[in-house]
Amino acid sequence: MEKREELYRGKAKTVFLTDDADKLILHFRNDTSAFDGEKIEQLDRKGEVNNKFNHFIMSKLEEAGIDTQVESLLSDNDSLVKKLDMIPVECVVRNVAAGSLVKRLGVEEGTVLNPPVFEFFLKNDALHDPMINDYHIMSFGWATEGQVEQMKALTFKVNEVLSGLFDEGGMMLVDYKLEFGVDSQGRIVLGDEFTPDGCRLWDKATRNKMDKDRFRQGLGSVVETYIEVAKRLGLEL
Repeated sequence: MEKREELYRGKAKTVFLTDDADKLILHFRNDTSAFDGEKIEQLDRKGEVNNKFNHFIMSKLEEAGIDTQVESLLSDNDSLVKKLDMIPVECVVRNVAAGSLVKRLGVEEGTVLNPPVFEFFLKNDALHDPMINDYHIMSFGWATEGQVEQMKALTFKVNEVLSGLFDEGGMMLVDYKLEFGVDSQGRIVLGDEFTPDGCRLWDKATRNKMDKDRFRQGLGSVVETYIEVAKRLGLEL
């Protein structure tokens, strides 16, 4: 597979075209950012760890019958993925109150949410990813009603699969965000990534944070903690 010109550069990943029009290369960088890019650092091995972690998680989801963008690992930092027409919406599930939900609603961090809370956000850095609802998505043509329902259903299926997986590793899946796209056959497919950068994970016994909040809050040992998360799931890095 030949890596060609850069297609898109995000905060921590770069997407490259390939010699196959239906395939892209997702390159995970060591860049780490928070607060809309106000805090940025390079963390050694982070790109490699997230690339391999993402491949592991996506493989587990594929085994559970959830279509994902990931095809294969190409190198420490590169994965081959299907080309998708990405929907500019983030699907968020919250199992436990944390982060922006605590600030918005004044609830206590750590409150278990039953049932889990589902939220949509527009993926737009300039607007700071505002919260939206189904009607915004359909009115502005970002997705159809059927696609909206599929994204919701798939997001909750991911929650069922991964909550159990992390629980077995002694961790709580507090919240997470997912992004979806449409493939060449018109199917809704899980895209982007699932790593500790895009979810919150707490140790079940101590409630110690095991995700990017370690970077946001200056707790240190970011990559080391990501590696510990992977180890608990059975992935040696």
